[in-house]
Amino acid sequence: MKRINALAAKALMLLALPIGGVSGGLLMSSCSDEPDTEHFYTFTGEMLSDYLANRPQYSDFYYVVGRAKMLDLLSTYGSYTCFLPSNEAMKEFLNERGLKSVEDLSVEDCDTIARTHLVANMYSTFDMTQDVLSTANMLGRYLATEQSVDADSNAVVMLEGNARIIFSKLLDDGQEVHQNDSVENGIVQPIDKVIEKSNSFVADILRNDSTIGIFYEALTKTGVREQILPFIDPDYDNKAYPKYYYKSHIWQEVAWVPDTKKYGFTGFIEPDSVYKAKFEEYKAKGANIDPSKSNLENIYELASFIYKDVYPEDVAKDGWSFNNLTDSINPLRRFVQYHFMTRYVPGTSDLTALIPKVTKEAFGFDSRKVNPSEWYQTLLPHTMLKIEQLTMNKDEAGNDCRGIDANCVGRHFVNRRYAAPEYNYRGALVDNTVDKTHDALNGHYFYVDDLVVFSYEVQNVVQNARIRMDFSTVWPEVMTNDMRLKGNYLVDDAQDHPDDSNVPINGRNFYFPLGYLDGVTFNPNCHLVMRRPHCNFWSWQGDEWNLFGDYDMTFRIPPVPFSGDWQLRLGFCAIPTRGVMQVYYDGKPQGIPLDMTKELNSPIYLGDEMCSYDDYLKKTDEEKAEEQKLLKNLGAYRAGRSTYHFGSGGGKGYFLGDNGTYRKILCQTYIDATQDHYIRFRVASDGKQGNDNEFMLDYFEMVPKSVYGVDSEGAMEDDL
Repeated sequence: MKRINALAAKALMLLALPIGGVSGGLLMSSCSDEPDTEHFYTFTGEMLSDYLANRPQYSDFYYVVGRAKMLDLLSTYGSYTCFLPSNEAMKEFLNERGLKSVEDLSVEDCDTIARTHLVANMYSTFDMTQDVLSTANMLGRYLATEQSVDADSNAVVMLEGNARIIFSKLLDDGQEVHQNDSVENGIVQPIDKVIEKSNSFVADILRNDSTIGIFYEALTKTGVREQILPFIDPDYDNKAYPKYYYKSHIWQEVAWVPDTKKYGFTGFIEPDSVYKAKFEEYKAKGANIDPSKSNLENIYELASFIYKDVYPEDVAKDGWSFNNLTDSINPLRRFVQYHFMTRYVPGTSDLTALIPKVTKEAFGFDSRKVNPSEWYQTLLPHTMLKIEQLTMNKDEAGNDCRGIDANCVGRHFVNRRYAAPEYNYRGALVDNTVDKTHDALNGHYFYVDDLVVFSYEVQNVVQNARIRMDFSTVWPEVMTNDMRLKGNYLVDDAQDHPDDSNVPINGRNFYFPLGYLDGVTFNPNCHLVMRRPHCNFWSWQGDEWNLFGDYDMTFRIPPVPFSGDWQLRLGFCAIPTRGVMQVYYDGKPQGIPLDMTKELNSPIYLGDEMCSYDDYLKKTDEEKAEEQKLLKNLGAYRAGRSTYHFGSGGGKGYFLGDNGTYRKILCQTYIDATQDHYIRFRVASDGKQGNDNEFMLDYFEMVPKSVYGVDSEGAMEDDL
């Protein structure tokens, strides 16, 4: 792969950035090791360390980086972005702390400052079109970004709400500094203030926000504050685990264990102004809300009114009362718990799948057919919330599918469902305003403009739907520890020479030690691997999970919203190198083993009746329904019509028309939504495939009977 020094041969560099270059805030421009060269200014021929040393206006930051012992790193080839504060910015930072010079800083201070301003990936300002960078800085924190315009009408980017990337500035010595300066091993972005990140926990930054006092009081009085305090597992040591070399399909690859084992939380919080309005609204509906009562009493009454229909069996119990707010069945405690996901998500751009430049839509979601949606578990036991990004203006039938939010295309909602034209549950709109005070060591929170509740309607209508989850979202640890959708998805590694360097150029694959993923157990002869995303792999959202060895793995399935009959399905790609696996649900075997060498055009499924994507679209509704019924009786479904992978040029390969990518029914059973349930995968291969019993997990579906149970003539489950 070309390195950044190859850019010297490319003479055409921008002298100015148009305002429109950073204003398209709906599309996330993902970076890679070879970014778009037209976004850079003059090539200097210097390493980043040289750039700092050769410019006296940055001598203070140069001192800081040197004292942090990071100059050697910045003198080697790599891919870095340096957000570079001038001596003026450093002086302002020091004065605010009563310090006279950078020499008064401790080594620890220098290390923190240096790592805060360095990102191990290259970002031009054209890449900063979402509310957060998609790569953490070297301190492991994400930098908030916001597009703005300076006094001269130049498009600029704000970092953490107050540090501005300098568009262009002429210095006293006649030298010019400007954004997007390229060096041999990265990009330099000059800034006018030192960037600071909070070292508080999410519970503390919630306390310091005066606009959410009603919610914070409920958080503390219900005891939920203590649930959002964990940060890191001190006993986890990634150095205790060696690299794992394996073969997946035709690729010889290597995987690392995760660097850290952190715990994280993401909150969706209503400001006090929302509660004031909701108190009036729910009083009119019959809630026992009284202006003479305290805010805590009224929010309890609000929660009690909403949750009495979800948990009717608990209403008469002692734990339901205002005097028992910390009880596990208390409606206010449940209300507060449902506001938090059990994972860290630093910005709205990470709430749904990555948006690559080449497709301009969420990875694997055809935005002409569906809105990108993800499902995440909450602190409220046995519940999930749905995050949906509104991307479609009209559905395939031509109906307006924006509902009452016609101006919110690109925005994210909590628990939205719109079925034009007969049903619209708007849900809560997530505020995408950049605010550095909302990000903490162990979490982040967003403002929302409506109640985030697991109400009866959310439980039985909004979430009465097919729940499709990429396996990288099933386990919160993957997102919290910064492993989801990371790496250069546009480039494959060499098939037979894996890059096992400390910093592999295209990103890393990971394997997970026993005990790392909550609710997952397996035997010591097993390796559970998450392969980094590749746009051309037949894998939804680009990444996939593999089991290797004589595996016997059990995992707790995500919660379903209500008790009833459900189908559990596995989405995967069948290829000849993969093996056979026996499925168990809650300890009981489910049917015959699943053979991942069998494609849909094999005799056990559709055989010669299997057709391409285009030919499938030509079928009549009756023909589609007949085929689906046939496959359903055989324990399978085609992949969803909206799912696809893409090539480096953006062309789509739809899973529905491919022989290998389909969904297999793991079981069809009654699920008690108040209890934990488990799926077990046990190897049933003879190992002759040559890839150590390789088995693939791509995505997981939980489908209620209201969706899969169609049986009238010509009717079918939607094929999206």
